[in-house]
Amino acid sequence: MVMNAIDLMNRVKNHPDFNRAGMVLCHNGVVRATSRDGREVSGLRVKVDDERLRAVLIKARQRPGIVDVQVEIAADCDLVVGDDVMLLVVAGDVRENVIASLEETLNAIKTTVTSKTEFFIAPGP
Repeated sequence: MVMNAIDLMNRVKNHPDFNRAGMVLCHNGVVRATSRDGREVSGLRVKVDDERLRAVLIKARQRPGIVDVQVEIAADCDLVVGDDVMLLVVAGDVRENVIASLEETLNAIKTTVTSKTEFFIAPGP
């Protein structure tokens, strides 16, 4: 899956209420070479609960000052180190609202919407 941050940003900018936006933030999650516990990773696979994702996005778009929220997640494919995993774009009126919304939405997606399987590089003999 090829993700394009510019396309996602343009989707947000085409929102009919974009004239209310004063800030757009983009999160680009990528596959890193080590897991949180330090083990070497060769890649990963992400699963997405589409119903939960819809609910998270509805809630995020209803936050005060938020104009639009868009996301793309590379699901159900094998990703390697350096590949894009998720793009999340949040547009809103002021910095405080946009930053808070991006953080809350990202955390909700990571904890309730996605699950990942990491593929580890076996240690040498």
